Amino acid sequence: MSEKLNDIPAIRLLKNKNGESFFESGKIRTDFKIKTKELWFANEIDAWQIGAHKAPRKQFVITLSGKLKFTTSDDKTFIIEPGIVLLAEDIEGEGHEWEMIEGYETWHRIYIPLVDDSDIYFEKE
Repeated sequence: MSEKLNDIPAIRLLKNKNGESFFESGKIRTDFKIKTKELWFANEIDAWQIGAHKAPRKQFVITLSGKLKFTTSDDKTFIIEPGIVLLAEDIEGEGHEWEMIEGYETWHRIYIPLVDDSDIYFEKE
């Protein structure tokens, strides 16, 4: 992978053919525009987000504050914090779960749903 100074670290959540979620580490390229229709800010946690769940849509989740440990259904974990983009694509199957890391109380984030034909410019490490 060609690594540029301006590429942004990213984690991509996917599902395998058995419906289990897994993740890939990589980067989002910053030299392209990505098609979206809307975005919104959030700091509350809805009941459906607690415990194992799938992503409600293909979307970027940009963490502004907070630090979380995600666990995929294959029991692997990764950390999301400011500076690491989450690309949630596990919209079917078992999904994933997350928990706040001790010392962090609030997760401020931006949700950016993607349009169906949008390229995501994710490059796997």
